[in-house]
Amino acid sequence: MEQKGFKDIGLAKIDTERKNRTGVGEVIFGQGKTQEQINKIVRAMKERSQDSILITRLDKEKAGNLDKLLKPDISMHYFSDAKIGVIGEFTNKTDSESEKAKILICCAGTSDLPVAEEAAITLEFLGNKVERLYDVGVAGIHRLLSYQDKLKNASVVIAIAGMEGALASVIGGLVSCPVIAVPTSVGYGASFGGLAALLSMLNSCASGVTVVNIDNGFGAAMAANKIMRLTDR
Repeated sequence: MEQKGFKDIGLAKIDTERKNRTGVGEVIFGQGKTQEQINKIVRAMKERSQDSILITRLDKEKAGNLDKLLKPDISMHYFSDAKIGVIGEFTNKTDSESEKAKILICCAGTSDLPVAEEAAITLEFLGNKVERLYDVGVAGIHRLLSYQDKLKNASVVIAIAGMEGALASVIGGLVSCPVIAVPTSVGYGASFGGLAALLSMLNSCASGVTVVNIDNGFGAAMAANKIMRLTDR
């Protein structure tokens, strides 16, 4: 049933006006949904001319089953590290200033890579220029410090870390651009599933560090994307 601003398909209400309001079309959160439910939502979105669709938190098995349901008329590309499915094309930006501006994604260790890739793929899907700087945690601080030119030239930095989450504070003290910190659930028992990193980042002594929720690479990406849209204006 079609309503003003959304389409009710029973199991979901498709927000048909979200891109007009926020600049980004509706994204499907795959966790907790069956492949059959996602298939129906995708097809309803396609009927409303949303040709490029992002599906987050999509595990490998569900992605394989969904791909079978979508074929042959709809094709999906799956990014296993990010647990993201993409239908349609990535946004291609041609604005010269946007081409120069870039978002630097830094993660403390390889164990943080799934969250970092969720952020990276989301940002690239939305047309942003992304540079990755992985495994530069504070246990070997010289690794990060050897890339100060990249930090200096970034328009936004996303700092991703588990354990004690110190990476965000270090980066916050080195750069003049916005820093978005993402605590991850990586760590031993006393990290409390990322709570220790979250509290450390919230209590950062580096001024101006913004923090999103535990493992929320997608949320960090959406915040960074909005900052970059201000650059476009």
